[in-house]
Amino acid sequence: MAEAGQKLKQIRERLGLKYREVEEATTRIANQHQNDELIVSLSRLADIENKGTVPSMYRLYSLCAVYRLDMTDALSWYGISLSLLPADALLLGHPKTHMIGFKARQDAEVQSPISLDPGIDLSKTMFLSRMIQKWGKLPLMLLRHMDLRSRLYGLIGTDDWSMFPIIPPGSLVVIDDSRRRILSTGWRSEFDRPIYFLEHREGYMCGWCSLEEDKLSVQFHPSSGCAPGFYTYPDEIEVIGQVTQVAMTLEPSQRNRPRK
Repeated sequence: MAEAGQKLKQIRERLGLKYREVEEATTRIANQHQNDELIVSLSRLADIENKGTVPSMYRLYSLCAVYRLDMTDALSWYGISLSLLPADALLLGHPKTHMIGFKARQDAEVQSPISLDPGIDLSKTMFLSRMIQKWGKLPLMLLRHMDLRSRLYGLIGTDDWSMFPIIPPGSLVVIDDSRRRILSTGWRSEFDRPIYFLEHREGYMCGWCSLEEDKLSVQFHPSSGCAPGFYTYPDEIEVIGQVTQVAMTLEPSQRNRPRK
């Protein structure tokens, strides 16, 4: 807070403004809006600059107007980043479907993969985390709170219909590698049953799993028509983790299985 006050002081001094001049300027702003909360008195300005006193939103607005400051920058000095507002909102769930009033900000950034292995084959299911070659900052407003570097990701191949329609081809899946133990009970429907991301000799796959001693069977969605797979565990197959989130397209033309 003291550092923020010092920044405001440096700007005031750079503009050549004295305490009295700032008070007079903010008084004019207060008169214009008929709101005395906008006045920054001499004593209050001295406390803001030298004692780390946090100004009210009204006084900070007045100072930004007088100093020609972007209020977003001033708020950031006090530890408030407006670019985090949408992501912070996602921490709270609302029971009713609703509109979002946030507007996209150009300064919102998130660590995201910007360079992938040039040999990537989108028709096959792959372990995306191993294909990422470079990370960088991209303006993805709603993903700010996602710790992308520490999570694992898989990309379902465009020819992989094994878990359709729960996980359509082309979907991006988030993998929790702390959940590798195969669960045999605890679900009521196919939507509750854990889906695992697996690596075997021929590549990767997603599916429901059952484990009996060292025999692991992988079941796929009945609508896919795919036969189950049977492997010796862990010699022939590795459990990367449990699929916890799925990002998919809602475009009908990209979700319909081609006729054979």
